[in-house]
Amino acid sequence: MDTPVPYSTPQLVAPETWLIPNLADAGDGLFLPVNSMVICGAEPVIVDTGAPMHRELWLEKTFSVVEPEDVRWIFLSHDDGDHTGGLLDALDMCPNATLVTNFFSVERLALEKPALPLERMRWIEPGQSFDAGDRTLVLFKPPIFDGPTTRGLYDTKTAAMWIVDTFPCLTPGAIHYVQDLPPDLVEENLPAMNSLVSPWHQWLDPVVYRRHVDDVEALGVLAVASAHGPILTGDAIHAAFDVVRDLAGQPIIPAPGQELLDDLVAQILVDSPA
Repeated sequence: MDTPVPYSTPQLVAPETWLIPNLADAGDGLFLPVNSMVICGAEPVIVDTGAPMHRELWLEKTFSVVEPEDVRWIFLSHDDGDHTGGLLDALDMCPNATLVTNFFSVERLALEKPALPLERMRWIEPGQSFDAGDRTLVLFKPPIFDGPTTRGLYDTKTAAMWIVDTFPCLTPGAIHYVQDLPPDLVEENLPAMNSLVSPWHQWLDPVVYRRHVDDVEALGVLAVASAHGPILTGDAIHAAFDVVRDLAGQPIIPAPGQELLDDLVAQILVDSPA
């Protein structure tokens, strides 16, 4: 029997900045966060557009915190499906919005989506920025990523950061702030999930990689939101950066394999009507 997925509501990350959370069943009473974000202000910004499975929920929650016609920017961190589920809807519903992305994302999206409007785009690379009226938003390469097109976003006005697929962590329910999660779950799950997302960490030069992680943290972040983890503030930010620093050059943390699959299939057979 599937576990009912708890309903989640928009959560405040920083002033004028909202996490748009959804959850997916991960088994054993745990759930995978599938988040995006909205930055309100002079020129509101939608940050990623959720997963296809959450399309209706994503639309409902996103446009509960911002009016579609007010949106001026849609920032696409990368082209993975769990970040592009509402992209076509957002472009259609937000006629005044410019899509911030990059060449390679557009090339990859062309394999699965209708042609995107080139005349409504800006292609921006890590280290570059764009002006959203009352704030400057800086792009950077996150420490952990599973797609080559990935770019994070840093808000210089609030010191809030969208770190994309870095810092993933399962949750036992609609719990969106790291301080509210069981500490033992975070201690075990945060390294394992980061390793799962970026198994290439085993080949990294620790000195070079840690320098990159240091540079990202040195942007001066006060709040971190991510696509698949809790909101981080205070000491939890540095602790999470240390988790990914420590992965450099270390063996991957094995993911569940055939034994789990056998158990799941056996459970399906038990639950199936005769």
